[in-house]
Amino acid sequence: MKELRPNDSEKEFLNLAYNRFYDVFEEIMDDSFFEKDSKLRFSRIKDGFAVYAELLNYKPIKWVIEHIEKSRPPMESVIGSKLFRFIRNVIAHFPFYDTWDELYITKSLINWQREGQFIDKFLSDFQGKTEVKYRFWEPDKSRMTYLSINFPQKYDNSKIYMKDILTEKEGVKFSFILMKQILDTQVESISPRNE
Repeated sequence: MKELRPNDSEKEFLNLAYNRFYDVFEEIMDDSFFEKDSKLRFSRIKDGFAVYAELLNYKPIKWVIEHIEKSRPPMESVIGSKLFRFIRNVIAHFPFYDTWDELYITKSLINWQREGQFIDKFLSDFQGKTEVKYRFWEPDKSRMTYLSINFPQKYDNSKIYMKDILTEKEGVKFSFILMKQILDTQVESISPRNE
């Protein structure tokens, strides 16, 4: 007999995770968010990437990423899975920074304990890759925003700043829009939470 998804424990986790992600999404998409203190912004951004990375472990979302890989433009599945997991892992494993703009890594810092972990593999695989250009439309603001995702040209002991890979405002907004599109594939309906 085929297991139905989601089961009860998955429902509990998914409800909490989706509610948190959507709360952070709404906050980040408000233009006033980027006028707030940079430490507060970084805290919310960390939360959103952390929740999304955990949701990537849910098998039906893995299927969505596999579908994106086959049916969407090149690199979209990499960005929607590996890049966002890379960002989450950098933030989680190097909790030394207070703001997006000061967040950096080096090869020696990444491999201080051992080589070959996810961050090391990601940077080894994607160093020197061509920038990926995107745009996103915000219908409530009637605004199109253009951005580039830039992979480091070299992966060595030079500082690799997160802001050079993905800008805080445009890059983070784009990231959350793509994450939400992927997560929304698993939503049948949204109802108000009981506060």
